[in-house]
Amino acid sequence: MVDTVTFLLATPDDTMAFGRSLGASLRAGDLVLLAGPLGAGKTTLTRGIADGLGVGGRVSSPTFVLARVHAAGSLGVPLIHVDAYRLGGDLAQLDDLDLDTDLERSAVVVEWGEGSAERLSTDYLVVRMSRRDDDVREVSLEPHGSWASRMAALPSA
Repeated sequence: MVDTVTFLLATPDDTMAFGRSLGASLRAGDLVLLAGPLGAGKTTLTRGIADGLGVGGRVSSPTFVLARVHAAGSLGVPLIHVDAYRLGGDLAQLDDLDLDTDLERSAVVVEWGEGSAERLSTDYLVVRMSRRDDDVREVSLEPHGSWASRMAALPSA
């Protein structure tokens, strides 16, 4: 059983701030999987992560291009933002993106990656997001591998 930590984020600004804190703690080789239904705030969280990493460029959902690469910014770590929604579990298409190679030198955030992208590394963080009826986002962090020992350094909301 994996220990999870859960946070409540009342506004999109809170989601951005949480993402900024998470992004500031990322390093090359980190894999973050974002899980949750449409409208849960995955792309907003990724914008915050990008801001925390200091990467440049507009962060938007890469649904139609599958992956966007954002050059390294102030922390020196590039961000690869993947949207695996359209892959529908097609692992061959995921392999075609060569994320395992990019993971060595980048932080990789995969929306809709649960069930397929875990195989890129034994060390990954699942961020589960849901939107309650009152529009508050419930975010649970589920560490795997070395992420378990890094939980204390992760943001608290």
